Order: sequence, then C-alpha cells, then structure tokens
Amino acid sequence: MRVEKRTLGRTGMSVTALGYGGAEIGFQHVAQPVVDRLLNEALDAGLNVIDTAECYNDSEGLIGRAVGRRRADYYLFTKVGHAHNLEGENWSPSMMRESIERSLRRLRTDCVDLLQLHSCSEDLLRAGEVVDVVLQARESGKTRFVGYSGDGDAAIYAIRSGAFDVLQTSVSVADQEAIDRVLPVAVEAGIGVIAKRPVANAAWRTSELPEEVYHQTYWRRLQKLGYEFLGLPLGEAVSVALRFTLAQPGVHTAIVGTSQPGRWSENAARLEADGPLSAETIEAIRGRWKEVAEADWVGDT
Repeated sequence: MRVEKRTLGRTGMSVTALGYGGAEIGFQHVAQPVVDRLLNEALDAGLNVIDTAECYNDSEGLIGRAVGRRRADYYLFTKVGHAHNLEGENWSPSMMRESIERSLRRLRTDCVDLLQLHSCSEDLLRAGEVVDVVLQARESGKTRFVGYSGDGDAAIYAIRSGAFDVLQTSVSVADQEAIDRVLPVAVEAGIGVIAKRPVANAAWRTSELPEEVYHQTYWRRLQKLGYEFLGLPLGEAVSVALRFTLAQPGVHTAIVGTSQPGRWSENAARLEADGPLSAETIEAIRGRWKEVAEADWVGDT
C-alpha cells in the first residue's frame, strides 16, 4: 500500500496524510490486546503519526504498552494542560510539568515529537506561562517541537505569536470556519497543520441525535447541511469527508480515531484507491456550507 506523506511545515517531519487519533481507545476503555493489534497492524501498513493527550483516560498508557518498543517507527504527538487525575488546577504550570513527565512514562519514551497545548484560551496564551512550560520542555529535550491545539481567535493568535511549530485545529465538512479564517494564516506562517475531527465523527451515521455529547454539534449541523454524499454507503461517505479535509490548503495530516483493528488500513487503502476529491465536489460542499452555515458555527473543540 502506498500511503501519501506530506512535510509538516517547518518541522520537516514527513508525516502520513492519514494519522491516528488516540482519544477513542481511551474514552472507550478498549482492551490492551485490541490496541496492540490495532496499532501494530497500522504501523505495518504504513502509519507514522500517532496523536493522543494526557486527558484521554489511559490512551497514553495503551499506546506506550502497544508500540513503545517501536518508537522509531512513528512520530508521537501528545497534549498537556488538563489536570486529569493530578493535583492542581488546569493550566497550572507545576501541574503541567508533572503531566509532561507522566506522559513520557506512559508513552515509554524520553522525548515526544510534538507537545501541544490542549485548547487553552487566548488569554492564557497571551499571559505566557503555559507557553513557557512547553518551550522549556523543548529546551530540555522532552519534545522536539511544540504546538497549539485549538480553534478560532486563539488559534490565529497562536500562529501569529511565533512560538509554535504546529497547529492542530478542527477541519471537516461540518466545521469549515478554519478554512476561511485560520488555515490561510497558517499557510502564510509556514507552520504545520494537523486536522482534528476530520470526518466530523461520522456523526451522520445515525438518524437520531447521538447519545454522545461530543458528536451532537456536528450531527445537528449535518442535518441542516444535507450533503448528497451522506447518502452513500458509510465507507464511501467517510472517504468523501476525509478527502475534503485533506484537500484544504495547509492541511498536512488528518487524525482519525478508531477502536477497530484493520480500520486504519481500510481507510488508507480507500484513500489510495479513490484519489483526490474532484474540484466540483469540493466546491459543492463549500457552497452548501456558505449557504447554510449559521453565525455560531465556529470551530468545535
């Protein structure tokens, strides 16, 4: 299988356009043997980007136990900022430093490739203390690069501050604010961009409002957007949604989570087989968004 790679901005990392997001395995408490199989099969198929966070329950631990021994085979990204099972408040510098050390232990490494601030406010970015923590982590060799994960005005400030190497932001058929406001700023600055929630959680899968709150905003938007492609079989519809995200200027990798072994390879194979999305389809999706999107349809963290 030929897996497309793109250079992640000025980091120089050649990353697979389809990455893996570790939230789902953590929040769904996926069993370790399943994660072992899932991640090792994906790495064997060509995956080289694994993204997680300190607050995705035991996601970091699951990943470390599954593929820590293969550390040279992939780029490892994590996030910091939330006091998940740690003393202290969110964004406390002392808590963040402790959290970084815990992440390294869980991930079974002494250095991650990217350490990201996990969607803190613009006010916190401007105050500078949280930025200093990740910059100090880079200086001490605990991360190669630093990034900001977030949306809207805070993401724009993070880019323009010059402090970060990479931005992770929401881009999908149900979340297009960044296409107009954020991605052009990132392209101008030359920083790497990771698209999070790139298939809008496939929230259209159900005809009823999903029970999981995390999926509800996109479900409501998609009900109003009513894209024609949503009527395709699920795999085909996911392919359209994912190729739309990857077609946006400035996007280097899109992280998709799954708890199903073999699913990453299936998605990668479909991307290879389907090829780039046509300009006509992209324009139709963009046009429908511009026609229907409401003023409060901002980046959904």
